[in-house]
Amino acid sequence: QVQLVESGGGLVQAGGSLRLSCAASGGAFSSYAMGWFRQAPGSEREFVVGISSSGGAAWYADSVKGRFTISRDNAKKMVYLQMNSLKPEDTAVYYCAADSRVAWDLSRYGYPEVWGQGTLVTVSQ
Repeated sequence: QVQLVESGGGLVQAGGSLRLSCAASGGAFSSYAMGWFRQAPGSEREFVVGISSSGGAAWYADSVKGRFTISRDNAKKMVYLQMNSLKPEDTAVYYCAADSRVAWDLSRYGYPEVWGQGTLVTVSQ
């Protein structure tokens, strides 16, 4: 299995941008669909965006569509989440995830195979 480490979280004002990165090690990275979940205080963890193993297909939750963009670099074993036009409701811990069982829907089996440790994104008014 791959191991995942996120970075890039922080504090940003509403309307600003952040880029999250997820570095993978071990395993066959290019065989995994990748994605990002987030968990806001007092809320359940939600699936935000997924990308296929080749990077050819992606899915976005309605709440982030048009503002967030996921990409991956299989040669570097990296996944990125570009977040623009951030809103206070985007405040959450963001978790990188991997799953070799699915095309892009990392929520299909409830939980993906692999989680990162999470990175906090705080969007202020």
